[in-house]
Amino acid sequence: MIRFSFKTALTVAALCFAGLSSAQQVLRMTAIPDEAPTELARKAAPLVKYLEGKLAMKVEFTPVSDYAAAVEALVNKQVDVAWFGGFTFVQANVRSGGKIIPLVQREEDEKFRSVFITADPAIKSLADLKGHTLSFGAPSSTSGHLMPRSFLLDAKVDPDKDLKRVAFSGAHDATIAAVAAGKVDAGALNISVWDKFVADKKVDTAKVHVFYTTPPYFDYNWSVHADMPVALREKLAKAFLDLNSNTPEGKEVLELQRATRFLPTQPANYKGIEAAARSAGLLK
Repeated sequence: MIRFSFKTALTVAALCFAGLSSAQQVLRMTAIPDEAPTELARKAAPLVKYLEGKLAMKVEFTPVSDYAAAVEALVNKQVDVAWFGGFTFVQANVRSGGKIIPLVQREEDEKFRSVFITADPAIKSLADLKGHTLSFGAPSSTSGHLMPRSFLLDAKVDPDKDLKRVAFSGAHDATIAAVAAGKVDAGALNISVWDKFVADKKVDTAKVHVFYTTPPYFDYNWSVHADMPVALREKLAKAFLDLNSNTPEGKEVLELQRATRFLPTQPANYKGIEAAARSAGLLK
């Protein structure tokens, strides 16, 4: 009986190890839903294919319903890698007790900006927003809420007291649509999405225009959980850092990620965002 139990235990242990080993052959990715699901899927597909080749393992991209779900997915290790804004990284890092590691960021994320847009010619400055309606993106968005709110407060405009109404569109492209449709007087969003809409002629700049661009701040990154094996973490980071626009594959991935190149990043880069979040009462 003892011998049988011992053999059984060995068999169970072997099966568990095999299952764990098998599970590690899939790298699970997600991203904050800061754009339409179709756009996120379009951006992810070439990156998934590229990483599968570099890592020699299957890569799966799984969309989530909202920003909070992206945070919880990485904190609870339901995914291995997540595309976060600066604020969602801070939320995940605090939520996990410091176990979320920002791996790489785009060169553009070292000096990221938000823009305020309007179709009202009378709105020419942040102060002019008083008494008007404004749409942010998602509540946990860095470039669509936290930093725009922070710069509004710096300009002595309290969104909750000085504006007629504050709305949350849920995503940057939805903010543009809300302003263009006249649902709100102004909107705050990610400069990268705005520039892409302008380049693709998806917005009539004769009607909707930028009236304020924020100072720069650190923003997006690809983050992993500290429990990821160091060898895999280093291999993943190298895959991002090796992306080069001189190759057809690298050019496609970088263009879709709206990146010149990827650079290493570190938690200290997001201390300013954490401070802004605490100051705005958005992080307890």
